[in-house]
Amino acid sequence: MTVEIGRSALVTVAAATLWTSPKAAEITDRLAVGTHSAIREWVAGMTREQRVDGLVDRSLSQVLLGEEVHVTDIDGAWAKVTTPAQSSSLDESGYPGWIPMRQLIAPAEHPPTVPHVVAATATAIRDEPDGEVLMPGVTIGTRLNLIDEPAYRGWARVALPGAQPPGWVLLRDVTEWLSDPVGATSGRIDAVNIASQLLDVPYVWGGLTAYGLDCSGLVYLTYRMLGIELPRDAHDQADATEPVSTDEAQPGDLYFFARNGKRIHHIGIATKTSDSGKPSMIHAAGNYGKVVAEEFTDERLETFVGAHRVFTN
Repeated sequence: MTVEIGRSALVTVAAATLWTSPKAAEITDRLAVGTHSAIREWVAGMTREQRVDGLVDRSLSQVLLGEEVHVTDIDGAWAKVTTPAQSSSLDESGYPGWIPMRQLIAPAEHPPTVPHVVAATATAIRDEPDGEVLMPGVTIGTRLNLIDEPAYRGWARVALPGAQPPGWVLLRDVTEWLSDPVGATSGRIDAVNIASQLLDVPYVWGGLTAYGLDCSGLVYLTYRMLGIELPRDAHDQADATEPVSTDEAQPGDLYFFARNGKRIHHIGIATKTSDSGKPSMIHAAGNYGKVVAEEFTDERLETFVGAHRVFTN
């Protein structure tokens, strides 16, 4: 079965970038649009300005290995898709954008599997235990379907998208997928710990991997690890969460920012209030070009518009 309009397909690379159009990717983006998307090398080859500003109006988001997309159009070597796991006000079917056809594959049947998620910052899928790397750079938050059979010396077989033969992944790099969201008590701590794991990751507009994140991507990925799938963009994340007063904000809540009554443009994950009494957060900051933990700066205080709560139980 081939990838066709009106059917579902699966991402067959570690991370497929979602582009605004088939012409949005430039020659300098060739590593990101190849048969094996080399996201780490792609990001490493860009300056901070290219990662922060150069991808605006070109890159929208990223879709991780094995994620389902729905194909709505095909233009040559490109497929227009919606991404059900990334809800968006742009399309009720999921975040819309374009992905190279070479990075998609039609679904196929597999033996019984147990859903897991990558908990290490990144891992690799190999052809056999300690064998050759089939797929490097499988990032935190990637859902993997482990074949339901005993592990072998710390390794487990993993079903790959489509009709590809299974690979092998280190068991220590994955954890079972949470079918139910975690509760507030442990979830707040876990959210801060997961976000802390991503400190110093480069800021990349539209990024959703351990090799590059934008502000809403950090939030989306953090809460995905806790069984909570928030919308992809910051303004939609605000609509999907409950406002609370700033004084009531706790670690794991969200801080939102906007300029002069305009739409929300920035978001951070609340951490413990600093010794100075100012709110503190972990966020992917374009001005620093990476994920940082800091108390509110004067600029952030000027654009701060409110705190919201993810955990309501």
